[in-house]
Amino acid sequence: MEKSLFKNLAQLLEGELKIDELSKALYATDASVYRKLPQAVAFPKTSTDIQHLIGFANTNGIGLIPRTAGTSLAGQCVGDGIVVDVSKHFTQILKLDQEKKQVRVQPGVVRDELNLYLKPFGLFFGPNTSTANRCMIGGMVGNNSSGTTSIQYGVTRDKVVAMQCVLSDGSVKEITALDSHAFNEKMAQEDLEGDIYRFLNDELGKLETQQQIRDEFPNPSIHRRNTGYAVDELLNNNRYGTKANDFDLCQLLSGSEGTLAFTTEITLQLDDLPPEYAAMVATHYHTLEDSLADVAPAMQHSLHLCEMMDKVILDCTKSNRAQLENRFFVSGDPAAILMLEVKADSEDDLNRQLEALLKTVEQSGLSYSSPVLRGDEIAKAIELRKAGLGLLGNMVGDRKAVACIEDTAVAIDDLKDFIGEFTNIMKGYGQEAVYYAHAGAGELHLRPILNLKKSEDVKLFREITTDVAHLTKKYKGSFSGEHGDGIVRAEFIPLMIGEKNYELLKRLKKSFDPNNIFNPGKIVDAFPMDESLRYEVDRSEPEVKTLMDFSDSEGILKAAEKCNGSGDCRKSHHMKGGMCPSYHATKNEKDTTRGRANTLREFLTNSYKPNQFDHKELKEVFDLCLSCKACASECPSNVDIAALKAEFLYQYQETNGYPFRSKLFAHNTKLTALGSQVPALTNTMYKSNFFGGLLKRASGVAQERSLPLVYKVDFAKFLKAQPKTKEEAGKKVVLYIDEFTKYLDVEVGKDAIELLCRLGYDVELFYAESGRTYLSKGFLKQAKRLAEKNSIQLAPYLNSEIPIVGLEPSAILSFRDEYKRLLTDKNLTEKLSKQSYLIEEFLASEIEQGNLGPEVFTKETREVKIHNHCHQKALSNQKVTFDILNLPENYKVTIIPSGCCGMAGSFGYEKEHYETSMQVGALKLFPAVKKCDNDTLISANGTSCRHQIKDGTDRDAEHPVSILLKALVI
Repeated sequence: MEKSLFKNLAQLLEGELKIDELSKALYATDASVYRKLPQAVAFPKTSTDIQHLIGFANTNGIGLIPRTAGTSLAGQCVGDGIVVDVSKHFTQILKLDQEKKQVRVQPGVVRDELNLYLKPFGLFFGPNTSTANRCMIGGMVGNNSSGTTSIQYGVTRDKVVAMQCVLSDGSVKEITALDSHAFNEKMAQEDLEGDIYRFLNDELGKLETQQQIRDEFPNPSIHRRNTGYAVDELLNNNRYGTKANDFDLCQLLSGSEGTLAFTTEITLQLDDLPPEYAAMVATHYHTLEDSLADVAPAMQHSLHLCEMMDKVILDCTKSNRAQLENRFFVSGDPAAILMLEVKADSEDDLNRQLEALLKTVEQSGLSYSSPVLRGDEIAKAIELRKAGLGLLGNMVGDRKAVACIEDTAVAIDDLKDFIGEFTNIMKGYGQEAVYYAHAGAGELHLRPILNLKKSEDVKLFREITTDVAHLTKKYKGSFSGEHGDGIVRAEFIPLMIGEKNYELLKRLKKSFDPNNIFNPGKIVDAFPMDESLRYEVDRSEPEVKTLMDFSDSEGILKAAEKCNGSGDCRKSHHMKGGMCPSYHATKNEKDTTRGRANTLREFLTNSYKPNQFDHKELKEVFDLCLSCKACASECPSNVDIAALKAEFLYQYQETNGYPFRSKLFAHNTKLTALGSQVPALTNTMYKSNFFGGLLKRASGVAQERSLPLVYKVDFAKFLKAQPKTKEEAGKKVVLYIDEFTKYLDVEVGKDAIELLCRLGYDVELFYAESGRTYLSKGFLKQAKRLAEKNSIQLAPYLNSEIPIVGLEPSAILSFRDEYKRLLTDKNLTEKLSKQSYLIEEFLASEIEQGNLGPEVFTKETREVKIHNHCHQKALSNQKVTFDILNLPENYKVTIIPSGCCGMAGSFGYEKEHYETSMQVGALKLFPAVKKCDNDTLISANGTSCRHQIKDGTDRDAEHPVSILLKALVI
């Protein structure tokens, strides 16, 4: 379509319309296996914007693909028209009616954020999904989402009271339940809405039609039914059936995948908060069949949760840093685990329910272990199960667990037999499928392992899906339980509901959307399920050479391809974790881990240039990446964007040159070393408004930033001057004096030396530049040389198994992170990784071994708030800092749930990034620090973090060793 037409449309919108290659690439995929490059991406601000988009679509014959978080597994959010993203502006909670227990929201409200808002009122929105911390209400309604809570609280369709929609003629209508009189009034209207009601009345009023719907649609006892349009639900009312309900078109629009109307507001029915007391029985089984046999007996109890994980999912969690601690309850090597949760309003009632459930489990005799979880243990177990979807994408190589038959739902009594036949089908294809999810609802997410880059597996993709569709039909099940039809299952709707019913759905779609502008190719007149795949079939794999070693993912392209689109990186700062800080500030898809991985995949795959990295679009998506490494641990697929960014910068700059400012920051240690020779003069210039301002302008540093002061200290002399506390030297440690400690944070270095010596350790110093500044700016050749030099010099300590202890997380942790990708001697690298410690890690291990206790520290009462460095959160853990600062027994220590501070080394100094840097800091960290009284100690082990806290709050933060030293009484 001509660009001039889109430019004219853009002028009509209050929001944005983008037709650049980057935006189209970002929205070409969702969490499914499909890829369709849109012609444009719209970000409407108002309903009027949506009306303009609808008018444009009707005039120009182009589709509108509604999108919120883009976590669709079936391909609902991809199309070659205009993707309409409401996640940025349609995000308001409009009205809460406490008396009716109803809330009105816009479609871009995040499910978990809605519940945070509702919690003080004692209410919550029940339907839940594994993506609840980023999925949005509009998407949940469009998909009729259900999730883990459906057995107790129902599915989204059950909760929709009213919807404000823009119909295909641009009219705005309020959709709600209608009694007979109101229905007749609608039919009397001479407009599109009247046409729709007249159509429905004519079609559904026929007894023959009613009977064919009841005969062919899935078993109504299956609550999770999203196969086609829910015309079966439209029969459950006083107009066409025996039920007392009024006719409610919301029942049809829920689960219609945005193919009938465009929703702008939704009124939801809420529930009271769940009972306070909870316990979970995690029953372990040697076989999948045994676990399935226990589902029906367990469901005789009033369970709030009945979820299942199989061995494949459990094995995936073994290699995921964030999930290791959540495996605490797993005993042995189970083939499957059922998670059975009961809740009550009193401890006595809970214990009665628990006793009865355990008795049922014991009577079956199928489970070999049944630990009972309580409190935070339950949340950890649920987090482990929720992580399953993303973890499936963490398989190395091209074979992946493919979403195609993962949404089957059958009656609970049929589940065991259905799975038995399903397993036989899969064995016939030589497949060992993945089983997990909502056993209590009769739905298991079943996935074959396929390589959809190969034509033979694409053929299997269709064959397996077809065979399972026939099996599901045999059991009168729903082929689309909660993930919807989209592209992957819409082709099979005629089989699932019969041709006559399918023709009814086509006529229904026509009555709502005569020009087929709303999400075309979904539900009816479907796109082929084995075309428009994310990867070109039987392609010649692009050869991409890198300096860093990405062999753990079989190359950098496959490292990017590990992103399956589940969108964990779209959670906001209100949720647990730190990924992705720039997205928290901007709310732009390009600033997510998913956006960056998808863009890298797109351009490395489809590049026409000699250097596949030489694309300005890649530069743009990586621009706001703070290299915090949260993605390396929080992304279920472990997509390490920091590593990808470092390689990209190197490759891009090799072709386009290294900017002056990047050279300044990369070689900053050399410049700082020079300045430290005359620290008084250097610091006078840095603090001067005139000279400091000139330096900032010349180097592209934000004027608002204070420049770090430099110092000259002889650490060896300082160490030698330390009094010996014991006649014999204690345990030997190597204290790593990195480039930041040596010239900038010299007091931290001195405090560490004094602390270790007074505690009786035999300290030896090791001076070296870590290469962090080079890594951050893509100077990989220089970083590699330093890594080689440092590893050789450290080899004698490594061979003697002497711990290498560091103060600055970004420096010492590079030894066990980036050095693995830079060094060729993997044996030496592994030793270096295992023997390199944050000083907090080392001291915490000494506490654990009984070598360090509270007796040598003050009894004074102090409050301490901890902000830990991002690299520590990603590559280590925060508990070690918490543990050592609790050594003084009257210190009250808490960890600020702060995410990234926003400084990220040079990032926060750069003038064009200053605003984003401060926005990130202002989300959590700055408010938390500002709330503290002046006597509270602020602990931050990162030099950047301390600088950011000072600039953002005017408070001085201290390294944990400095706090401990002051508390030492020996």
